[in-house]
Amino acid sequence: MAGNTFGKLFKLTTFGESHGEAIGGVIDGCPAGVELDFEAIQTELDRRKPGQSKITTQRKESDTVQFLSGIFEGKTTGTPIGFVIPNSDARSKDYDHLKDVYRPSHADYTYDKKYGHRDYRGGGRSSARETATRVVAGAIAQQVLASQKISINAYVSQVGSDRCEKHYSKLDFQNTFSNIVRCPDDETATRFIKQIEQVRNEGDTVGGVVTCVIENTPVGLGDPVFDKLHADLGKAMLSINAVKGFEYGSGFEAVKMRGSEHNDIFESKEGDIKTKSNNSGGIQGGISNGEDIYFNVAFKPVATLMSNQQSIDKKGDSAEVEGKGRHDPCVVPRAVPIVRAMAAIVILDAFLMTKTTQV
Repeated sequence: MAGNTFGKLFKLTTFGESHGEAIGGVIDGCPAGVELDFEAIQTELDRRKPGQSKITTQRKESDTVQFLSGIFEGKTTGTPIGFVIPNSDARSKDYDHLKDVYRPSHADYTYDKKYGHRDYRGGGRSSARETATRVVAGAIAQQVLASQKISINAYVSQVGSDRCEKHYSKLDFQNTFSNIVRCPDDETATRFIKQIEQVRNEGDTVGGVVTCVIENTPVGLGDPVFDKLHADLGKAMLSINAVKGFEYGSGFEAVKMRGSEHNDIFESKEGDIKTKSNNSGGIQGGISNGEDIYFNVAFKPVATLMSNQQSIDKKGDSAEVEGKGRHDPCVVPRAVPIVRAMAAIVILDAFLMTKTTQV
């Protein structure tokens, strides 16, 4: 199986399955001498882990990361950083009834046809459990970026058709993790939680949107052809389980505007070149322009329902998928640290690449 490595200079390779002994990864290209805050890394993992609230799956995993290499006396050595996260609460028997049945809108059918063999326990390699490894790499990347004053924040901005109407600049990101739905606006968060609880009680699921904001990005990240910064961010976000859409800056709203409305006019502010508006989302010609980079990531409703669904088995005969197990009614609260992590990996990779462009 190919496609387990992401990045060019700051690279992450992940391994492991949902119901295997452990998941883990190898981070290559991390600069040496970075003093790591291990508590901060674990905090990010805790924000993604299952069983953390009444609106997430009740699988209980500590998600405690164990570093194996690349770190000495609390600092990165510049060599590959190897790590594992043990699986401790995998109930493989919960998936016995899915051995020969394809779940609607899951990877079961395509995986089986592509590889001829699949791990049906929790989806195996296609499980969102793999994203915990991304959070580890992203947490390390965030610490490197913080030394350059670059900050990355993400929050839940929409659940179903209900959205947070406040612009991100009006929100206090310090409040994002003060509630279980990960929305920094308390009034909106209360509505989101109520909706997710209702959907869960009905045995159904609901989708949502995570908004990410990257501040203090220097000018010059990204390249103008195939490696555009927004293209790399888009690939990173679309590689996350359950993601159905990515838009940055004005996104799809741009089609409703005239060029005279959409253009970001340059101006000089205290010797710096800035733009009066930011419809470009901080990226022009595939290269960061120094303004805030902001984007939305759309997540579909979870495909596993707590009610039976009609499907087919390996033979093509009609079958019924039983609605049981431990699953999220809405993935977006746990997706916030994943989006943040993938953004950090992309930005750090691009930052390191800029160091190679001029002598």
